Amino acid sequence: MANETSRSDSIDKTVQIKRCAAVVKGGRRFSFAAMVVSGDGKGRVGWGYGKANEVPPAVEKAQKQAARNMIAVPLIQGETIPHRVEARFGSAKVMLLPADAGTGIIAGAAVRAVCEAAGIHNVITKSFGTNNQVTVVKATIKALSQLRMQQDVERLRGVSLT
Repeated sequence: MANETSRSDSIDKTVQIKRCAAVVKGGRRFSFAAMVVSGDGKGRVGWGYGKANEVPPAVEKAQKQAARNMIAVPLIQGETIPHRVEARFGSAKVMLLPADAGTGIIAGAAVRAVCEAAGIHNVITKSFGTNNQVTVVKATIKALSQLRMQQDVERLRGVSLT
């Protein structure tokens, strides 16, 4: 259910749309919730969750929230992540492994949407626990926020690792 739209060089992917029904006197009243991942394809990515009575306004709200909540992701040669990383969010656990050029994105739909929006081209991933796309996206963003470049670690430790 990944839907891609570009506005001002931004990559927006709709990960999930949920429909909720409230029973009222005249019948059922529907409302919608949308989960959107947004990124610039150059190392910035964020997620948003929007609710509205129709799908397009819900997606718009989610896109605006995703643009506000972007994080920077360090990339090696603009293609892959610098090291292996794992993260949990609720019962979702995500593992991301760097991969050689030409590997592509080996991931499920939710993790793939985050990686494509961030501009990661070569990565191997595995998702454990729940298959709830909302928590898997949150765990993936958490994992990407834990990434560090070798220079950053050296600077923090005050010693050269090479």
